[in-house]
Amino acid sequence: MRELRIRLLAGVFIVAGVLSWAGARLWNAVGTLPSVPLAAPIVLAVIAVILLATALSIRARLKAQRERRPEAKGVDPLMAARAVVFGQSSALVAALVAGMYGGAGVFLLESLDIPARRDQAIYAGFSVVAGIGVIAAAIFLERVCKLPEDEEHNGAGAAPTT
Repeated sequence: MRELRIRLLAGVFIVAGVLSWAGARLWNAVGTLPSVPLAAPIVLAVIAVILLATALSIRARLKAQRERRPEAKGVDPLMAARAVVFGQSSALVAALVAGMYGGAGVFLLESLDIPARRDQAIYAGFSVVAGIGVIAAAIFLERVCKLPEDEEHNGAGAAPTT
């Protein structure tokens, strides 16, 4: 399984932000602008908490296994792989959604004197922060579930892969 690349997530965030900003400008020219729902940052924050709780649980179970505690519960490799896939997909979606709300929020900064738009800009800002929290939790989960390097495949005597 390949690791998440920060460059990929940043690229998705930036492209979504630019497209969202341009879309918001175009939509505003028509006369209305779709709103940023209050639930957006809440849902992203809940996903971040779930990812963080999963990572902390797996880390504690792995630590108990390494210390050979008698009450230690093992970590099922399939469950860990599913957790990593959930984290990676959540990070990609969070980068897209945070970029989308970030672009809309940047557009809304032009009209902070209107109370409704100011509230929308605040919701968009919280959505970006919560999206970054999802990405951070997903990367942490991925690092917790990462297998130690295999010396047989990565040692000095190993043949280079092309």
